[in-house]
Amino acid sequence: MIRRHFLIYFLFLSTISIIISCKKEKSEAKTEAEAANPFYVKMPKISTAYKTEKQAIVAAFFQKNWGNGKVNGSFLVAKNGQIIYENYQGYGSIEKKTELTATTPIHIASMSKVLTAAVILRLIDAGKLELDQNVNTILSPFPYENVTIKSLLSHRSGLPNYAYFCDEKGVWDHSKTLYNQDVLDLMNQHHFPMQFPSEKHFAYCNTNYAMLALVIEKITGMNYRVAMKKLLFEPLGMTHTFVFNPETDKDTVSQTYKGRMRLAFDHLDGTYGDKNIYSTPRDLLKFDMATYSPNFLSKKMTDATYKGYSYEHKGTRNYGLGIRMYEWETGQKMYYHNGWWHGNTSSYIKLKKDTVTIIAISNKYTKQTYQSWKLAPSFGDYPFKLDKDDKEE
Repeated sequence: MIRRHFLIYFLFLSTISIIISCKKEKSEAKTEAEAANPFYVKMPKISTAYKTEKQAIVAAFFQKNWGNGKVNGSFLVAKNGQIIYENYQGYGSIEKKTELTATTPIHIASMSKVLTAAVILRLIDAGKLELDQNVNTILSPFPYENVTIKSLLSHRSGLPNYAYFCDEKGVWDHSKTLYNQDVLDLMNQHHFPMQFPSEKHFAYCNTNYAMLALVIEKITGMNYRVAMKKLLFEPLGMTHTFVFNPETDKDTVSQTYKGRMRLAFDHLDGTYGDKNIYSTPRDLLKFDMATYSPNFLSKKMTDATYKGYSYEHKGTRNYGLGIRMYEWETGQKMYYHNGWWHGNTSSYIKLKKDTVTIIAISNKYTKQTYQSWKLAPSFGDYPFKLDKDDKEE
C-alpha cells in the first residue's frame, strides 16, 4: 500500500514537473521571439473589464459612423498594442467582388508622410545626415537656398507645390506619369517662385515629402520602394505594406472609388514619399508600437518629432516632424495624420500618453475616416468639442 501511494505521488510530481517545464519552454520561446524584435516594447496587458468596456464604446461608434455599409474600408482600435476592436467591410475591387480583409492593403494617402519621416529620422540617428542640413548639399542641383531637412519635415520650406506647377501651361504633359526626379528636374528648369522664404511659417506641401523620398534614395543608394521595405517594413514585420509602382501594380492593388464609380490613375500617381504607400491597420499598429521603443528613435529625435514648430498663429493645431498634433493650453496633446488621394481617405490617431492607436482607412471616398478623433475622449482627457468636423488632409 505504501509503495502504491509512493508511486502515485511520484507520478503526480512528474506530471507537475512536465507541465512546469512546458510552460517554462513556452515562456522562454516567447522571450526569445521578443528578443528577436529590436523594437519590441513590453506593455501592460489590458484587463478583460477594460477591453469589454472600451469595445462596447468603439463598436457603437463604428455602427453609427461606418455601419450598414456606410464606409468601404478598414478600422482598428488598440491599447498597448492589443487590439480592442477591428472591422473590415466592403471591397478592394467592387468589379471583382474582392472583399476587404485584415490583410488587404489600401492606399493610405498622406499618412505615408509619417512613414517617410520615420525613415529620415532614423537615418539622422544613424549619422547619415543632419536635421538642420541644407537640402542642396544632398540633392544637387537643387534650386532653392536655405531649405533644410527639418523645414521639409515640418512643412516650413516654402517650396512650390508640384501638383499646382504641373498644371501650368507647357510645364508637364499629363499623358505622362510624373516621378520624383521629374519634380526636381522641373524645379531646376523653371525655378518656380517659392511660396515664402523658408522657415517663415507653415504651409502643407506635398513637394516637401517628394524631396525627402529623393533624399532617402541619395543617402541609402536604394530606390525609395526598396529602402522603405528594407529599412522599415521588413524590420517591423509589416508584411502587407508596400510602395505603389504605377508600372506594375495598377490592376492588382485595391482600387479607389467615389460612390460606385471607379477612379482612374493619373499623371500624379508616380510620385512617392508624400503618398503611394499601401498598408493595413494591423501593419500600421506594428509601426505605432515601434515608435515607443528606445531602439527605434533616440530620445532626442523622439522629442524633436513630437514637438510643434509653427507658432506664428495662435491655435491648438500644429505640426511636428511628419506628424500633426493638437496642443491644448491645459497641456494635453493628441498626435495624428490624415490623408486623401483620389477616393482614398485615411486617419491615424496616436494617443501617445495613453498608448492608444486608432486607424481608419477607406478606398471609397468618405469623410467618416476623419471622425476617428471623436473616440479620443473615451480613452483619455482630450478637451475636444464633439461637434467638430475635421476635414483637413
